Amino acid sequence: MIPPAYGPEVASGLWVYLEQEAGRLEGVALELLGRGRELAAQKGTALTGLLPGHQVQDAARVAIAHGADHVLVADHPLLAAYSTEAWTEIAARLILERKPETLLLGATPNGRDLAGRLAVRLRTGLTADCTGLAWEEGTGLLLGEVTGFGGGVMASIKCAHHRPQMATVRPGIFPLPPPDPRRAGTIEEVSVALSPEALKAEVLRRVRQEGVDITRARVIVAGGRGVKGDFTPLTELARLLGGEVGASRVACDLGWIGRDRQIGQTGFVTRPWLALVCGISGATQFTVGIKDAEQIVAINSDPDAPIFEDADLCVMDDLFPVLEALIAELQRGTP
Repeated sequence: MIPPAYGPEVASGLWVYLEQEAGRLEGVALELLGRGRELAAQKGTALTGLLPGHQVQDAARVAIAHGADHVLVADHPLLAAYSTEAWTEIAARLILERKPETLLLGATPNGRDLAGRLAVRLRTGLTADCTGLAWEEGTGLLLGEVTGFGGGVMASIKCAHHRPQMATVRPGIFPLPPPDPRRAGTIEEVSVALSPEALKAEVLRRVRQEGVDITRARVIVAGGRGVKGDFTPLTELARLLGGEVGASRVACDLGWIGRDRQIGQTGFVTRPWLALVCGISGATQFTVGIKDAEQIVAINSDPDAPIFEDADLCVMDDLFPVLEALIAELQRGTP
C-alpha cells in the first residue's frame, strides 16, 4: 500500500473546494456547502472553503452566508482562469500545511480534473461521482455512495487510512442551502507564490458556451429510446409548461439530443416540481436523476417498465398520441 502524505492521527476539519467562474460560486459549490454544513455539525468540526481565484472576496462572503465557518482565499492574477497546474499547486500546498480530514469537490469538468491530480499528489483515495455522503457509524469515516454496473449496484466507499478523504459529488445531488447574511465566519488571505515562468501552460483565450441548466428547471419533459429520435412534441410541451427538455443516456448516445440534456448517473441530477418521463424504461442509472422530483408522470407502452415503480402517475400508452392530446389541451388554454 502506498504510504499516505499524512494520516488520520493528524487530520481534522472538513473542506469544500469552492469552484467559481468570474468570481461567482458555481451551484455545486453552494450545494456542497449545504451538505458540508450538516456533516460538520454532526461531527462537531469546522467547515472550511478553499477558494482560489482572482478578486473573489465577494464569493468568499457568499460562502460564509451559505454555511462556511472559514474561507481560505488564494488570490492572484494567474488564478483568474482555471488551470490544472496552478490550482493543484495552490491546493496541495494548503492541504499539506493544514491537513484537513475530508475534502469535497464538485464533479464538474474542472472539479474532476483537480480532484484526480490532487489525489495523486497527496497519495490518497478518491471516491468519484457520489450520489450521497454520510459518516460511518462507529468509525466516523466518510461514506461516499456511488452506483456501478450500469446503475444496478449501489456501493458505499470509504478511505480508512489515507487523508484527506476525498470525494467528488455530481451537481444537483444536494439542495441549495438558503443563504444567511447574518452568519459569522472568517476570511483568510493566504500567500500565493506563482510566476508565469513556473507554469507550463498559458491560457491565451477562453470561450465559454452557455447551455441550458436542467438542474434548476421546475418542469422537465424527458425522452428516451421510445421517442424514436423525435423530440419535437417534447420540446413543444416543455415550452407550454415553462420547462426544459431532458433525455436518457440512450437518446444522447444516439445523437438525438445534446449531452447538456442528459439525466442520470452519467448526466445531471435534477429536482423539478414535475418530471414528465416519456418512452424511458427507468433503470436506476436514469431514475437517480429524477428521484427527488415532487411529481413523476411516466408515459410508456411497456406495462413492465421499471419507471412505473417510481412514478406518481402512470400512463400505459403510445407516448405520441398522449403528448399530442396534452399539447392541444394546453394550447386551448393559452391566450
